[in-house]
Amino acid sequence: MNDMKYSVLMSVYFKESPENFRVAMDSMLNQTVMPDEIVLVEDGSLTDELYALIDEYKSKYPDIMHIVVNKNNLGLGLSLKKGLNACKNELVARMDTDDISVPDRCEKQLEYFRANPDTSVLGGQIQEFINTVDNVAGRRIVPETDSELKEYMKKRCPLNHVAVMFKKSDIKKAGNYKKWFWNEDYYLWIRLALKGCKFANLPDVLVNVRVGEEMYQRRGGMRYFRSEAKLQKYMLDSGLTDFRRYAVNVAERLILQVLMPNKVRGFIFRTLARK
Repeated sequence: MNDMKYSVLMSVYFKESPENFRVAMDSMLNQTVMPDEIVLVEDGSLTDELYALIDEYKSKYPDIMHIVVNKNNLGLGLSLKKGLNACKNELVARMDTDDISVPDRCEKQLEYFRANPDTSVLGGQIQEFINTVDNVAGRRIVPETDSELKEYMKKRCPLNHVAVMFKKSDIKKAGNYKKWFWNEDYYLWIRLALKGCKFANLPDVLVNVRVGEEMYQRRGGMRYFRSEAKLQKYMLDSGLTDFRRYAVNVAERLILQVLMPNKVRGFIFRTLARK
């Protein structure tokens, strides 16, 4: 696998914990197949602690670290768009700045791409934890095959964004990342599906993801619901779903994201939406 080069795409903003950021970075730099480059987007002004940490990595890995600077905070979608344009390799692994990739995550994904070169996006399963990795809150298990994923897409986001590796050319062919409140990834997968691109997920847990009660709060509220409802309408207008599926999806999201208290929403996610 060492002859297969890949980039890592990350975006950091001022609220990120320096400690979590260091662990996330180290999990990518210590992969069994090391990345050829890490493209890190600084989304607006950062804290002194984050700047110092980035300088440390730039000094230690001058040939790997590639920094893209947003003068103002643009949000995740537009930051990833700029970062992807800066990636020099065709294969790009997404990673968040507070999660932890397992050591052989990228090796497994490279092996899959070598055996399945017609795949556009390859994800995997994630394990969610609170504070420490051994304090497991649940797993988000998603289907593995292209046909299963495209059927699942009609109801929920089919890929765990933090665990994907994809082909840069196919992402750009579909219009690249775009701004869409809390759903930049789902919107991208839909556009890729409309282009006929092929998806897959590995059965393995590839990334350990930090969660907490604030995660469930972010997944509620009228703004989040409107974003999701608009996305469902986009799928309906694009012919990916029918009106019945659209109506059920919007009704479910209205109940879960607007009418339901945060504590109940958290219980639903932990018990029904996770394993």
